[in-house]
Amino acid sequence: MIDWIDSDSALQQMCQQLSQVPKLAVDTEFIRTDTFYPKIALIQISDGEQCWLIDVLAIEDFVPLKALLENPDQQLIFHACAEDLEVLEYALDIRPSSIFDTQLAAGIANIGYCMGYARLVDTMFDVSLDKQETRSDWLARPLTQRQLDYAAVDVQYLHAMEKILAKALAEQQREDWFAEETQALFSLVEGRKDHSQYYLRLKGAWRLGVKSLTALNRLCDWRENTARASNRPRAHIIKDSVLIELARRLPSAQEQLHGIEDWYPRSVKRHGQTVLKQIADSANDSPVPVMPQPLPKSISVLMREMRDSMGRVAQDIHIPQEFLCNKKELESILRSSMEGQCQWPERLNQGWRLELVQPALQEVLDSTEAL
Repeated sequence: MIDWIDSDSALQQMCQQLSQVPKLAVDTEFIRTDTFYPKIALIQISDGEQCWLIDVLAIEDFVPLKALLENPDQQLIFHACAEDLEVLEYALDIRPSSIFDTQLAAGIANIGYCMGYARLVDTMFDVSLDKQETRSDWLARPLTQRQLDYAAVDVQYLHAMEKILAKALAEQQREDWFAEETQALFSLVEGRKDHSQYYLRLKGAWRLGVKSLTALNRLCDWRENTARASNRPRAHIIKDSVLIELARRLPSAQEQLHGIEDWYPRSVKRHGQTVLKQIADSANDSPVPVMPQPLPKSISVLMREMRDSMGRVAQDIHIPQEFLCNKKELESILRSSMEGQCQWPERLNQGWRLELVQPALQEVLDSTEAL
């Protein structure tokens, strides 16, 4: 059964009805194509039997919903919840604190790593879901029946998933692992708000010297603030590749801004003077450190040995290898070891990875003469 909620009174009644339900399945539909911030359009909630579709565009008072979804005594079941948490906080100031992410649980329970909802439903229940409405216009009104059905299905299987996955985690004695990873997920969502070192993410930034990197840092900050203030995607302001080229050239006059690939005349005219000022002002900024060079190819054998070691650990403890550590973490370990003192990434230096992952990698490091 599907209930359409499009008034404050109906929302309040729904929240009262669900206030004592211990577990609620939740999903959101939003669009983020031509804006910096997501445009939330729909919230789906299920108690395991009934589904409510909340028309966010028609509601004015979200206080009852905030109280419901922030109740620490009620567990919210999501699938791949990072974007949902971001959308709920930005659009409605809702910050859930008690969650069960089925994608996360499926990975730890060795059912599958980073599986999409439809694939996990297929894997666990042998049910094939229709995915045709994934990219539909959720801001349109009225929504089609196919959209309504699709939205409802997105929460239909979450309770059953949670029951099976929670049992699997308990049987494998990985409930503590899951709790650790859930807290890490909250930290990941919180960390996305910090753009103070966004320049480090840009492809090719490692090739730049201190002066250019310092300029790039300021240019990224300016673009970020502009994108947020105008609610436009970063690339709609200036593309990453253009920022890299500007930082490389360090132009000081308007005529030096022409001929940069992917920076169109209209954008040059609009942002040119501001860009020049940002570059000039960066000369007074504290220099940022040079980024590390890529690891030499000679280290590839050791990298392969570390990956093989992680493969053996994954096989021994029955968990997807991708869950143990990533390429960036392995590179960080190798780089610090080459510099004389191994520095373990934070994630590998605590919790269950400290006990299982770090010793295996340390054994590889101890057995090699390459460092």
